[in-house]
Amino acid sequence: MKENINYKTSGTCCRQINLEVEDDIIKDVEFIGGCDGNHKGIRNLVIGMNINDVSAKLRGITCGARPTSCPDQLAVCLLEYIEARKSKVSV
Repeated sequence: MKENINYKTSGTCCRQINLEVEDDIIKDVEFIGGCDGNHKGIRNLVIGMNINDVSAKLRGITCGARPTSCPDQLAVCLLEYIEARKSKVSV
């Protein structure tokens, strides 16, 4: 099933991350605001990857003195998506 996710970031130059996920695979990702070149690089690296693998690899990355980063915010977004999906299927 294809899902579109719009995530408002916190603590980064990027204001929002828009994702398209299908069957746990990232089909597309767009960062709104922030460092265009870095975001294009992240996009090219994560498209086609499993959401669990991406969240595990990117979680905890910081940006300078900030406690988070755009990659970390992508991981947080994916973890929240995974948890929300688990809640929906729990009986």
